[in-house]
Amino acid sequence: MQRRAFLATTFSLPALGGAAGRALAQGSLPAVATFSILGDLIRQVAGNRALALNVLVGPDGDAHDFQPRPSDAERLRGAALLVRNGLGFDDWLGRLTSAAGFAGTTVTASDGVPIRASEGGHSHSHGGGAGRRRPHAVEPARTPDPHAWGNPANARIYVRNIAAGLSAADPASAALYARNAAAYDARLAALDAETRAAFAAIPEARRKVLTSHDAFGYFGDAYGITFLAPQGINTHSEPSASDIADLIRQVRAQGITAVFVENMANPTMLERLSREAGVRVGGRLYSDALSPPGGPAPSYEALIRHNTGLILAAIKGAA
Repeated sequence: MQRRAFLATTFSLPALGGAAGRALAQGSLPAVATFSILGDLIRQVAGNRALALNVLVGPDGDAHDFQPRPSDAERLRGAALLVRNGLGFDDWLGRLTSAAGFAGTTVTASDGVPIRASEGGHSHSHGGGAGRRRPHAVEPARTPDPHAWGNPANARIYVRNIAAGLSAADPASAALYARNAAAYDARLAALDAETRAAFAAIPEARRKVLTSHDAFGYFGDAYGITFLAPQGINTHSEPSASDIADLIRQVRAQGITAVFVENMANPTMLERLSREAGVRVGGRLYSDALSPPGGPAPSYEALIRHNTGLILAAIKGAA
């Protein structure tokens, strides 16, 4: 029953030839992930299955600003599986798949997640009962927030989609992927419960955080945290002087001291804002990318635990 649940999503599997077919015949599965968080999820589901995995946007990389190179098309041309986020996060991929003539299995990891919308590329959240946060219900120019992995409950959906895609590309290992996905799903469920309990112990009025760009909306919705940011849901957006002034006034008026830069974002704007607001930057959160292997967030689980620990320390220190 559990295996069927993980493999419920179906994918068409074209006949694989060239480098992809040769790699499968030799025992390794050639796969491409658009960014480092997806790369980790693939590795967790693949387990000890031999992978030839290419990650296009690596640790500490900004997928919003990524410019594919000819070598990326070459990597994709030889792949049996491509895993993308979707929701506009990696929309540069269409040109790349066309250039590469990609003929393998494509997985959109975010398929099926409850989508959080934002207004005009910005989404400031407010309270919504039972400690939840909801986006403002403003109609014009609403776009999907692509950072759905920020909520571990959504990451569990990502894992199901990835397991189904791996099985479509490599049917001989389907049972292995189902077992690994089920074990990883249980760990993510425990991580979600652990994180929820940690924030539930903090009064809701103190759960306010300032970050570089609006990448933590799903995390905030899940755990009752208000996230403020000078930039919107992508790092292309530029806040106006009045936006910055409003944020400075809000930080001062509400006594917000949980202020963080992000690993893949330019810290200059946030550091200037924190100086003018008279608050200290409390460290580095990981949003759109993992850290390198020796860093504090080399895996998705480590990323959630690192961010949770930093935020909790800053909020408790403000008490």
